[in-house]
Amino acid sequence: MNDTAHDRTEQQLREALEALAGDVHAAPDAYRMARGDWLRRERRRRLVLTVLITVVFALAILIGLWVLNASPSGPGVVFHNAGPLGPGLDSKATTALMGHL
Repeated sequence: MNDTAHDRTEQQLREALEALAGDVHAAPDAYRMARGDWLRRERRRRLVLTVLITVVFALAILIGLWVLNASPSGPGVVFHNAGPLGPGLDSKATTALMGHL
């Protein structure tokens, strides 16, 4: 296709689109209505996201408190029979580590 045919085709397309676009008339308040709809959706999205984050955070706190409350209240294995050298070392372990002094 040479330049003149290309230019002619482009000109015909431009004229056809201008004729179609000439018949289209936007409503006077179309932009304002579209922007209002968009802002409403944005506010709703932010509100839903805020509520979702708050629910997840509160649920995590409640689960954490439940786990802490469900743990045994007695001494754990690490601090069982705390000897003179520290927790977890009884007299046999102390003798094994230090020998007979």
